Amino acid sequence: MDKNENIVWHPNKVTQDERQKVLGQRGLVVWFTGLSGSGKSTIAVELEKMLTDAGYAAYLLDGDNIRHGINSDLGFTDEDRNENIRRISEIAALFRDAGIITLVSFISPFRKMREFARERAGKENFIEAWVSTDLETCRKRDPKGLYKKQIQNFTGKDSAYEEPQHPDIILDTVNTTPGECAEIVYREIAERVGKS
Repeated sequence: MDKNENIVWHPNKVTQDERQKVLGQRGLVVWFTGLSGSGKSTIAVELEKMLTDAGYAAYLLDGDNIRHGINSDLGFTDEDRNENIRRISEIAALFRDAGIITLVSFISPFRKMREFARERAGKENFIEAWVSTDLETCRKRDPKGLYKKQIQNFTGKDSAYEEPQHPDIILDTVNTTPGECAEIVYREIAERVGKS
């Protein structure tokens, strides 16, 4: 028996367009991917503040923060990493449907799962922002001290990171400040979302 066989989708009376009309913007998912220490969260924090100050409804879903709650039961095997991204993809898609500009800051090392996230949000509602900082720079920064620890299945050391092949935005945090990177993404969002 299919486990979803007895589950029926319950329709709403409020459409996505009606929800977004209330906010005066359309929902969007901005997916920051890159190695630990690349600058994903730093940029996303700056961007969330920038968007909020400009009157946009925005919310940041950060990988470490989510692992304190909804994903606290997951480890770092490939299977757990995929489940981590599957769950956050579903949450981000719900936020997007509500009309929120959703900033997702997760290492998300596997292309297959980033593509899953794009499909769930809808291709036209998704921006993949690759924070392309090289491994050596991430090791030198090591803001959380993770590269110094002997962590099993650590992305970039003994677990693969599959670089995006066709990201919507590439952010260089070696030669560009977090604020400048946030401004680059902000301009792309404003162009796509509009504000009434």
